[in-house]
Amino acid sequence: MKKLLSILAFLLVTNSLWASFIYIPMSAENQKNHLKAYGIVFFSLQNGIKTKWLLNYDGGAFLIENSALIEKELKIRGVSYQILSDAKSQLILQDIASPSKNQEAVTLEKAPKIAVYSPKDKMPWDDAVTMVLKYAEIPFDVIYDEEVLSDKLLLYEWLHLHHEDFTGQYGRFYGSFRTAPWYIERKQQAEALAEKLGYDKVSQQKLAVAKKIRDYVVGGGFMFAMCSATDSFDIALSAEGVDIAESMFDGDTSEPNYQSKIDFSKTLAFRNYTLIRNPTTYEFSSIDMTPKRNIPKTSDYFYLQEYSAKWDPVPTMLTQNHTQLVKGFMGQTTSFDRITIKPTVLVMGENKVNREARYIHGTKGKGMFTFYGGHDPEDYTHRVGDPKTELDLHTTSPGYRLILNNVLFPAAKKKKQKT
Repeated sequence: MKKLLSILAFLLVTNSLWASFIYIPMSAENQKNHLKAYGIVFFSLQNGIKTKWLLNYDGGAFLIENSALIEKELKIRGVSYQILSDAKSQLILQDIASPSKNQEAVTLEKAPKIAVYSPKDKMPWDDAVTMVLKYAEIPFDVIYDEEVLSDKLLLYEWLHLHHEDFTGQYGRFYGSFRTAPWYIERKQQAEALAEKLGYDKVSQQKLAVAKKIRDYVVGGGFMFAMCSATDSFDIALSAEGVDIAESMFDGDTSEPNYQSKIDFSKTLAFRNYTLIRNPTTYEFSSIDMTPKRNIPKTSDYFYLQEYSAKWDPVPTMLTQNHTQLVKGFMGQTTSFDRITIKPTVLVMGENKVNREARYIHGTKGKGMFTFYGGHDPEDYTHRVGDPKTELDLHTTSPGYRLILNNVLFPAAKKKKQKT
């Protein structure tokens, strides 16, 4: 009997030291495909497998309960990983828990249901978020105005806004593309949809959509936007009841002195901006820094702020990366003038030399939003008709990692913020 007990004790000790966790490093040196690593984590959550996000540890690494299913996917998708014993995993977690370390282990509980707000006929490479979701193999639904106005947003925890113009000015493409067949067709489609939904103008319909999205955020949703969807969203909300569109956009002239009627209290992120009156100018307002920039491509970078992982886990999650220095990239809305950002909004990434914010985050009601300037993190000057970015060539992109941080963030176990 004693011999049998000794054998059982030996087996129990051996089992506790045996491989029981999958460790996914996220540093520049140890991970060969950062983007698909996020997809693995999402896949794990979909299959009910517990995961921890190790903030500020090895580039924001992940620790997943060992599973043959996950290990098989790691090999198929080409993601770097290690198998760790339970003892080794516990040592890592104990080290992270030390008060002297600016690190934290956040539990990821459930894969969020994701929606991308985008016209159904848009090509996937027209939008960086759509591209990286597909590349990382993270499932999502495409929704548009009809779904938003019929309250389908309530089905989702995370919403991305495609590069949309919520002001009804068709992306301000009039000056350069008003005779292009694609511009004419999209304008006709937008007008037909507005009429179908019972609105006299596209601007009125887009405002109704923007208000539904705002209410979704206030109610506890998480909204992520890039490029022109950032500033045009706030402009539309602030111009409620004010006609800011010229006749080529909505068939009648704008209101006289409309700038004085803008209500900044209705916006999420921006204030004290000046709208651009000239309809041929490819800009919405003074929020965007694009026309004010004087930065050569070779020195166009922005810095990610560092936050306390234990005291400020939300911005820490959103800025996880293998570098604090991220390549800049252009867009219709490239970056945000610091003087137009509300003081309650966090600037998580900025070019300090040019005093421009690239990556900002805030709260509204029970929900949160993140605005990310620029169009495609790996296509510096993406233009209409340019070929798509091949993400197989950019598997370690820091700029794309910021998008995926936002995608994964809603999965985090809700923890009362320390004050």
